[in-house]
Amino acid sequence: MRVLISGGTGFIGRRLVAALRESRHQVTVLTRRPSAAGPAWSPDVTVFAGNPFSAETWQAALAEKDAVVHLAGEPVGPARWTPAKKRRIRDSRVLTTQALAAAARSLSSPPQVLVQASGVGVYGDCGERELDERSPIGDDFLARVAAEWEAAGRALAPLGTRVVQLRPGLVMDAHGGALPRLLLPLRLGLGGRLGSGRQWVSWIDLEDLVRLALFALARPELSGPVNAVSPSPVRNADLIRALARRLHRPALLPVPAALLRAALGEGASILLASQRARPRAALAAGFTFLAPSLDRGLARWLPA
Repeated sequence: MRVLISGGTGFIGRRLVAALRESRHQVTVLTRRPSAAGPAWSPDVTVFAGNPFSAETWQAALAEKDAVVHLAGEPVGPARWTPAKKRRIRDSRVLTTQALAAAARSLSSPPQVLVQASGVGVYGDCGERELDERSPIGDDFLARVAAEWEAAGRALAPLGTRVVQLRPGLVMDAHGGALPRLLLPLRLGLGGRLGSGRQWVSWIDLEDLVRLALFALARPELSGPVNAVSPSPVRNADLIRALARRLHRPALLPVPAALLRAALGEGASILLASQRARPRAALAAGFTFLAPSLDRGLARWLPA
């Protein structure tokens, strides 16, 4: 399969590029910064330099491609969401996907499948409620952005493109993503739950997320939203305690919600919002997780 990836130089994208190469797919990475690709990919991976906000760029990059994996997007934090930051978060997702859709409409042969990143933030802060792909969309900033983002991707469906919208939770890996940020204060003896600690955290092992993206590319019966989360969401306090036990460190210094909001403003919501999501669509399609539980995940990320 000839696959075009945006966001291929990022944390998730690099691992996905490697997995596609291992599976003998032809990979092209669309990036504004060709230097970020480095020499390691050559000559197996084509690096296409261009602006993902431009439909003309997408049109040229999409030529003769069977599939697109669209991962590009401004990181959401943890950070203070200034008006400029919020604009970058929204535009890097919505406008680039609208440009992709415009390019696809101009092609005589649009891609057969689009696997688009989204996120469990699409549900908003849901407290104790269990969530699956049929659950309603939320109404906070990230939920509104995700809803626009997904709507832009669905514009490819009338062209005959199968659209799969992965909604990842917290991505966990020993070498990047959320885990190192969680472990650092614990290693220093300064860690503890965030806010009340009762908020549900939906998470996924990086390797499972990459495998699920490959699964989505290969399964013609899979379309629409897919929660890219482990079947076992955990409360924030339980996650922090489990990590502390693995490190043989205390977790006695909670971070009050008021302090997080003072430091991060609206951006604190990514740490305090509760999303108890289940991967109904993935499981129904036959996907199996390498890390279906936190214990299995800990054994992968922090081997004894």
